[in-house]
Amino acid sequence: MADGGQPEAVGEPVADVQACAAALRGVAVGGDLVVRAIDEFPIFAVAATQAEGTTIIRDAAELRVKESDRIASVTAGLRRMGADVEERPDGMVIRGPTPLRGATVDSHGDHRLAMALAVAGLIARGETVVRGAEAINDSFPGFVETMRAVGADIAWRE
Repeated sequence: MADGGQPEAVGEPVADVQACAAALRGVAVGGDLVVRAIDEFPIFAVAATQAEGTTIIRDAAELRVKESDRIASVTAGLRRMGADVEERPDGMVIRGPTPLRGATVDSHGDHRLAMALAVAGLIARGETVVRGAEAINDSFPGFVETMRAVGADIAWRE
């Protein structure tokens, strides 16, 4: 327990979170929130393709200098799958909901992008192939097995 009676895990505060199902709605994200969630934007963008309305990500130019240019890469991958995504210098605009279709997409060697595109493939109609998916092993070697454990139809290809 941390001072004040709060539980800790590896020096970080922890909490119990209760969640329930609800329809996704478009939102605007910018400012200080972007800095705290910068690595989550590839999967956030995937979720935004299924949200009702427009999602705007701004103040996120840092995404251009991660493992890949995540603004350009996410935009290109999701567009290839049929999403309505507009690239902006410091973010993107995503209009939804959009049914995604299977496609061959490229991770650009970016582990977070590879995982996000794999998840997009799970909600897409038809087969999705993520080129460079081996980048997932940089941060989550058990990703495919974990996804299978929750019922995903996902596999490594040689």
